Amino acid sequence: MAFSPLADRLRPKNFAEFYGQEHLVGANGVLRRLIDKDELFSIIFWGPPGCGKTTLARIIANKTQSFFIQFSAVAAGIDDVKKVVAQAKERKQLYNQRTILFVDEIHRFNKLQQDAFLPYVEDGTIVLIGATTENPSFEVISPLLSRCRVFVLQSLGQGELDKIISRGLKELNLQIDDDARAFLIEAANGDARNVLNTLEIASKWVKEKICLKDIEEAYQRKTLMYDKAGEEHYNLISAVHKSMRGSDPDAAIYYVCRMLEAGEDPLYIARRMVRFASEDVGNADPRALGLAVAVFQACDMVGMPECRIFLVQLAAYLAKAPKDNSAYMAESMAVRDVKTLGNLPVPLKFRNPVTKLMKDIGYGKDYKYTHDFSPEELAGEVYFPDKLKGRKYYFPKVRKSK
Repeated sequence: MAFSPLADRLRPKNFAEFYGQEHLVGANGVLRRLIDKDELFSIIFWGPPGCGKTTLARIIANKTQSFFIQFSAVAAGIDDVKKVVAQAKERKQLYNQRTILFVDEIHRFNKLQQDAFLPYVEDGTIVLIGATTENPSFEVISPLLSRCRVFVLQSLGQGELDKIISRGLKELNLQIDDDARAFLIEAANGDARNVLNTLEIASKWVKEKICLKDIEEAYQRKTLMYDKAGEEHYNLISAVHKSMRGSDPDAAIYYVCRMLEAGEDPLYIARRMVRFASEDVGNADPRALGLAVAVFQACDMVGMPECRIFLVQLAAYLAKAPKDNSAYMAESMAVRDVKTLGNLPVPLKFRNPVTKLMKDIGYGKDYKYTHDFSPEELAGEVYFPDKLKGRKYYFPKVRKSK
């Protein structure tokens, strides 16, 4: 036990030692009430790293006197599930004891592996507690999701992290100065494990009091929560778009830099900005699209880290540019008509009579070559198919930046 990591040694064993998630396990928390009444069912904990998902699962097992089995979706397979189910059935028959199967990173199980749980969750052979940092709506199959209750956990707040730091220092028999404590809380990003791991590393060379330099050396670099294929990826690019659309260059720059710092491909951000230049700026500033394409090419040519400034420059430009989404709206309306009305025939006079037969049946007849007529003489000319006569898609408008 003495050789266990600090985070494992200090893992809370009951609700009294557990910090955070008051909305779930506080005195009036919904999960706390259900556990106190022994009304246990399958659960999925969704929350960021280090917020207490594994710890809560263990506390639930202790509180309900259930047999606890834990494995990671990274290493386990269907055979492991079958073995656990066989043991759970035997334990229920011999000792009338429930089995809690805790699956860390359940989102890493594929569809077939998740399917293997369904009958045993359904008949109560096992109580499944899954933990995931990814949105279960996207990562957990619907049949399994419908058999579980999803509880959303939050990152730990400053007060909770402060208490965890105090516990860690007591265990390590060390002190910490105020600057180091404040930096550690800010850098932890709401992650208790991060805090304790950093303290433990610093303790390897500190004998009495940890200072700011010790924490910086132990920390090296803050780890940003980010998965290029996960929800945070889409949350952040959405924030980039909405900040530019709302003419806030500072917020747009912040989100762009945050994505780059977390390891995002700069070409992905540049591609999305090319789209924005047409979708949201449009003809209010036609230069925006050319600039966005140039930035994409420059990013591809130069690469990181130099291309960061290109993206920041473009984000500021697009945010401050006047906005006009008329082309985007026109495209949506026209596509809807195309899909709804199908292949409406092009009027004969607008078809090129490239053969004698085509000319004989009326292709190009009565077409007015635009350059030969005045605007007044062309008034009333209808280029649409007959069924769409009078239809309008393009309504130009300009919204200037604030």
